[in-house]
Amino acid sequence: MSIYDTLNPMQKEAVLHTEGPLLVLAGAGSGKTRVLTHRIAYLIEEKGVNPWNILAITFTNKAAGEMRERVDRLVSFGADSIWVSTFHSSCVRILRRHIESLGYTTNFTIYDSDDQKTLMRHVLKALDIDPKIYKDRAMLGLISTAKNELVTTEEFELNAAGDFRQKKAAQIYKEYQNQLKKNNALDFDDLIMKTVQLFQNNPEILDYYQERFKYIMVDEYQDTNTAQFKLISLLAGKYKNLCVVGDDDQSIYKFRGANVENILNFEKAYPGAKVIKLEQNYRSSQSILNAANEVIRHNRGRKDKTLWTANEEGPLVQFKQFENASEEADSIVRDILNSASDYQDCAVLYRTNAQSRLIEEKCLQHNVPYRMVGGVNFYQRKEIKDILAYLKTIANGRDDLSALRIINVPKRGIGATSLGRVQAFASEHGFGIYDAFCRAKAVPGLGKAAEKILKFTVQIEDFRGRLEEETYSIHELIEDVLDETGYQKELEAEGEIEYQTRLENIEELINKAVSFEGEHEHPNLNEFLEEVALVADVDRMDDSENRVTLMTLHSAKGLEFPRVYLSGMEDGLFPSMMSISSDDKEDVEEERRLCYVGITRAQKFLMMTAARQRMVNGETRYSKVSRFIEEIPDHLLDSSKLEPRLSTFRNSSGLDDSALPWGNRGKASGRPVSISSFGPGNNAYASKSAEPMSKPGFGKAFTVEKAASLSYKEGDRVSHVKFGEGEVMEIKDGGRDYEVTVRFDKAGVKKMFASFAKLKLVRV
Repeated sequence: MSIYDTLNPMQKEAVLHTEGPLLVLAGAGSGKTRVLTHRIAYLIEEKGVNPWNILAITFTNKAAGEMRERVDRLVSFGADSIWVSTFHSSCVRILRRHIESLGYTTNFTIYDSDDQKTLMRHVLKALDIDPKIYKDRAMLGLISTAKNELVTTEEFELNAAGDFRQKKAAQIYKEYQNQLKKNNALDFDDLIMKTVQLFQNNPEILDYYQERFKYIMVDEYQDTNTAQFKLISLLAGKYKNLCVVGDDDQSIYKFRGANVENILNFEKAYPGAKVIKLEQNYRSSQSILNAANEVIRHNRGRKDKTLWTANEEGPLVQFKQFENASEEADSIVRDILNSASDYQDCAVLYRTNAQSRLIEEKCLQHNVPYRMVGGVNFYQRKEIKDILAYLKTIANGRDDLSALRIINVPKRGIGATSLGRVQAFASEHGFGIYDAFCRAKAVPGLGKAAEKILKFTVQIEDFRGRLEEETYSIHELIEDVLDETGYQKELEAEGEIEYQTRLENIEELINKAVSFEGEHEHPNLNEFLEEVALVADVDRMDDSENRVTLMTLHSAKGLEFPRVYLSGMEDGLFPSMMSISSDDKEDVEEERRLCYVGITRAQKFLMMTAARQRMVNGETRYSKVSRFIEEIPDHLLDSSKLEPRLSTFRNSSGLDDSALPWGNRGKASGRPVSISSFGPGNNAYASKSAEPMSKPGFGKAFTVEKAASLSYKEGDRVSHVKFGEGEVMEIKDGGRDYEVTVRFDKAGVKKMFASFAKLKLVRV
């Protein structure tokens, strides 16, 4: 039997169609790598194509290596002559031969991200541009975007006319490129952009590679950006034997410059192109695919396809909603403990890196070994270590490493020479580093740096003084450190994506602090740091490779696991609030594609989870269940362990009563929740099914003991732990609780439930 007879009918059609443009729409788990490698074998063994004339290109070294191994197994002769490589490595090979025509020498250097940052700092210094206003990271991101769109320095400058900041950026871009060329260096974006320019400026070189690569195959085509699209278009321009394989439903890298329109408009770019759909899935059960199909069909900008499988139907996708994120994480880890035969079969996926903190803590608490993919241990992330170093210095000035870590974070203009002098002074007199900082004026040769160091120590002492106040909390300390040191401002200047990610992680640390305060009657900073240190001690983990995998949804693409837990399924988290509030509907569609990717990572079992309340920046927020869950029909979900998914009772305020966590759950956060928090788009969750269901297997039911009467009445002065003093405007009996309207002196009018508000009568 021929190796091609092992393919399904659509796979076989894609393999045998060798001439002209071909778009293979390969659904998740449909065997696209199998198609690509068998197509290469067919071209060589059955069509007599010279291996030298074949180019197979993909995005990652891992994918290229896997494809190379499979090709070597299938092709008996000439496999080593086939170019199987990434976009960047292919371009390097071309540029090493021909870059001299662009004014570089062939022994050019390739700059990595650290090299780029160093060069950018030199550029800003040379142009006498304030690095606090034009941050190196933000400028590099701007330049990268321009190069991905093939925008030259001249075009950038032309487009910047009339915009002062853009004109400055154009100046920086131009000088950055001048410095690269002076150093005979290219950055990663240059590798593709310069190859495109090489082909555009040198028709004879382009013709050579068009003759060389008569058959071109591109994997993950949905992830191509403008520069990559142009590169492939030029190479395939002569013979048009171009086969692209991809899935528009898995296009999730817009933030990196990927343009889903490249795959959606393939037939426009190549009229007469053949389109073949691979819809048979070999990875997942039909129940999982049914859920995936229902979610993704809500996207408008897509090629229609429906995944199916010959695999067993499998159990329904489970959906569980918990009262809070801690119970959600605990339930996931307990389910892994109770149901999984091997830890390595399990993956916990989440939208943002910050969500990993609770999962990590619960894994450690239950002694479940885990590995982080696409991220580092929560407490090892730079921004978390920075803030913890501040807390350690405030709690105990003898931690030299912490004091040294933050003396220039954010930047205070204290140079290495000055720090060296302080360290020498400390060593000579037997002081700790922080004590030496406090004596900066006594350090010889410090000059102006002494004032900068003393300003830092005054700030630390001020924070210490505040901690002596009983009402001053740890989470407030973290917030004040962020604000008053300028740390948050420096984060903001890094650029939108970096800022958002780092801020989410810091907000999760604040959540940890608020939880700690709720669990301890007399919380103090030293105990908090001790608990964090114990949780962060990954050395206690089992060294075996049998570990649960924790990763973001973006990192999970291309992987598969027998058991998948998809956590944080709440509007505002997934899809993100940024995408929901965006004017561009494509933003939510990309989030939906990300959800589709997450669902289709599961082979046999999928649990999707949500929390009614989640701490964000130290405050308890209530969320609706994700619209992506709502898009899955009830008959495809096993949510039998949940409370009703639809509230029918509405109180006089218009708020879904049963969606609220009745009882004193605000206590954990130390922050009461006001009705005003539940505005349009941010209301408590009320879901679809009105069927009565039992309560979650893990978690506590809310109960409320309505007071027989209140200690205050309309017109009385009351005080609130967060909003201060105010006057009671109105009291309504809402059935389960009293609804109180207060006009606070500073915070304005707030509506609250009495059991949450814990208002105290102010004796006049």
